[in-house]
Amino acid sequence: MGQIVQNQAPHPVKAAATAALARSTAIVAGNEREHPSQYLTFSLAGEMFALGILNVKEIIEYGHLTEVPMMPAFVRGVINLRGSVVPVIDLSARFGSKSTEVTRRTCIIIVEVFDGEVRHDIGVLVDAVSEVLEIPGREIEPPPSFGARIRADFIAGMGKVDGKFVIILNIDKVLSVEEITLLTSGEAAVGTGAAGAAEIAMACSTA
Repeated sequence: MGQIVQNQAPHPVKAAATAALARSTAIVAGNEREHPSQYLTFSLAGEMFALGILNVKEIIEYGHLTEVPMMPAFVRGVINLRGSVVPVIDLSARFGSKSTEVTRRTCIIIVEVFDGEVRHDIGVLVDAVSEVLEIPGREIEPPPSFGARIRADFIAGMGKVDGKFVIILNIDKVLSVEEITLLTSGEAAVGTGAAGAAEIAMACSTA
């Protein structure tokens, strides 16, 4: 199993995200998960994206992943996160673009998603993390009906930050456990990757 490369010095964005997460979880608000005001922003293929801070568990540097054969291009592999097998999704490939090229700033964001009442931890590979922002609801526009480079159901809204738009992701749709399991199983069916599909499916169901 691939080993995670830990930061040698404190990562400022990671520290900010951790602090913001601690503050957010201290707030009792029934609809906080559905409408978080704080977002972690990150870059991907030259565009800026955001996801709700309450979905973020931690940020780690890119390390050695264990590749799983006969998987879709967006499944980069799995990592051993403190004894748990966590699948890593290449967001660029998931959006239908080319695979992410690894650089010094490449990070894996460990995201918590829900499938009904079941919690899943999934890693997402991004070019670089940026900062934690507060985006008021009045500054968030509905998803565009056309013209976006990614699937419309992947977009929760368009946040206005300093005169520019940030794409706020519907992370439960992007990382739909049911859809990913179906896609990985379908890929394995045309090759010899049944064991790999089972490993990914098991990781998604037990994370």
